[in-house]
Amino acid sequence: MMEENLILIVEDEPEIAELVQDYLEADGYRSILASDGLEGLDRFFQHQPMVAVLDVMLPKMDGIELCRRIRAESNIPIIIMSAKKSETDKIIGLGIGADDYVTKPFSPGELVARIKAQLRRFKHLSGQIENENTLKYTGLEINLKEYTVHAEGRQVELSAKEFQLLAYMAANKGQVFSKEQLLEKVWGYQHIGDTNTITVYVRKLREKIELNPSEPKFIKTVWGVGYKFDGGNL
Repeated sequence: MMEENLILIVEDEPEIAELVQDYLEADGYRSILASDGLEGLDRFFQHQPMVAVLDVMLPKMDGIELCRRIRAESNIPIIIMSAKKSETDKIIGLGIGADDYVTKPFSPGELVARIKAQLRRFKHLSGQIENENTLKYTGLEINLKEYTVHAEGRQVELSAKEFQLLAYMAANKGQVFSKEQLLEKVWGYQHIGDTNTITVYVRKLREKIELNPSEPKFIKTVWGVGYKFDGGNL
């Protein structure tokens, strides 16, 4: 059973892990530490935290593989920490199921703020799931409880963040969102330069749910503004 407000921190530099732990506990959160990927995976299964914060460069199992393993078992928010600064590394980090990405060196206060933002959105989505299980549109069905999507009768495999972006837009059918708004609402933060993340995710979603991605039926571009979800209800 998931432990309320428990944060898993997997970091092989003790001073960084303990600093983040101190900031979290000062804000009223509980946290557990692991110093390598295998220990982190074991603590994940043992304690069922609500958020996982993973360094990329870890002994025994790196943070990318650990992220994949956790994502295969759970939809909890995952935040990746890395000293790598290139946009390519960032997109790869988000593409394997991470919900956010912070570059070292970082402000512990900023990391805690991002953890809190991810927790708020996770709890909000969990509440939505309890109240409404399925969003149905012509040719598309989104099951919020089971995290499954069927497009034209076929099941579509989505990453956790792809699912969350699609579910948020579909729940707000017809509303136009800028890329910045989608970053804030789905990822939980505003950060200049990250709008390419939305472009990448929209392209991936179109490739998976649209019969003709070049002429999308569901996720439409509103030129000069952003995107909106379209498609008639059943």
